Amino acid sequence: MKRENSKYDMRSCSLAGAVYGLGFIGAAVYYISQATGFWMGVIGFLKAIVWPAFLVYELLGFLGM
Repeated sequence: MKRENSKYDMRSCSLAGAVYGLGFIGAAVYYISQATGFWMGVIGFLKAIVWPAFLVYELLGFLGM
């Protein structure tokens, strides 16, 4: 029975991974296209890795929490 639950958990994580992956690609394209130099592009790439943190921070600020 644990194996079935384990397979279910793996499937639910794959959707989250796909959403994160597409978000990463979109954020990387956005941040790198806005970069004015090489190092700003590197910083943009690093920002693209942690884009969910920016999203949650801005959402909580918008909601006044």
